[in-house]
Amino acid sequence: MDITSRLLMLLEVVEQGSFAKAAELRNTDRSVISKQISRLEDELGLRLLNRTTRSFSLTAAGAEMIKKAKELRDLLSDTLRIAENYHQEPHGLLKITASAFIGRRYLQPVVNDFQQRFPQVEVELRVDDRLVDIISEGFDLAFRIGVPKDSSLIARTIARNRWLILASPDFIQDHGLPRSIEDLNTCPAATYANAHFRVDNITYLNKVGETHEQKMKSIFRTNDAEVLKMKILSGRAYGLLPAFLIENEIKTGQLVPLLTNLQLVEHSPMYAVYPHRDLPVRTRLFLDAVCEYLGKDRPIWEKMIPDFDKLYQGK
Repeated sequence: MDITSRLLMLLEVVEQGSFAKAAELRNTDRSVISKQISRLEDELGLRLLNRTTRSFSLTAAGAEMIKKAKELRDLLSDTLRIAENYHQEPHGLLKITASAFIGRRYLQPVVNDFQQRFPQVEVELRVDDRLVDIISEGFDLAFRIGVPKDSSLIARTIARNRWLILASPDFIQDHGLPRSIEDLNTCPAATYANAHFRVDNITYLNKVGETHEQKMKSIFRTNDAEVLKMKILSGRAYGLLPAFLIENEIKTGQLVPLLTNLQLVEHSPMYAVYPHRDLPVRTRLFLDAVCEYLGKDRPIWEKMIPDFDKLYQGK
């Protein structure tokens, strides 16, 4: 391993926050990472890290080396991107990350078709509801709901994200069909919540366009969207779901939209997120394929819902 590789390894350790996490990222032992960083310090004749048994901190020299390592990573990335764009046929590794549901339902079909068209492209699809660091973990594309907090990343809107208030026929039989938003005050609700995002309010516009929020009486919370849908299907709670989670449950009568005369406020759309505007050929072509599959004007999932354009428009 040369000095360049060891500098990039040092950068990974610092960005991941520990030797163990950097080792997990590289699928290697922690001792290997530690040994290579020690060799880097020997080669440079500098102490880069102050280590304890449980943590580390950067020395002044280490902080300077991290700055140079970031510049080096950017330079290598730009060099590879320029070289790849000279190839007419896309090739190489394409690393993608998305939530589990989006990956399985909407990206895997595109991957299958894409690799049939371009067999020289390898695809690594990481399905994980954890918010990954795209740059430090080396991803080319991420698909997310909501604007990324990192302003250095490029975020492109690829599909709108409208929501529905849903319940099963059993729930309606037990609690009655709500006629107004106030009727939901005492009804048990299932809601979504993770470390970064929580949906436990119904946000809507009144007849004069003012925004209002109705607190949901949450009896069940989960960070898994499919588990949330299963809870609503059980008949024990109603819930608020994005349209992209719906398959044929409304068509078959398993789920019933409630209070469809409300004008619900749209949540953040689906974004494609990537680190550079100048995308490699394989990344650009894959993103184009995803946009084509999802639908440029009307998302594919909205076509699964009967009379969707008439729902929750306040008419």
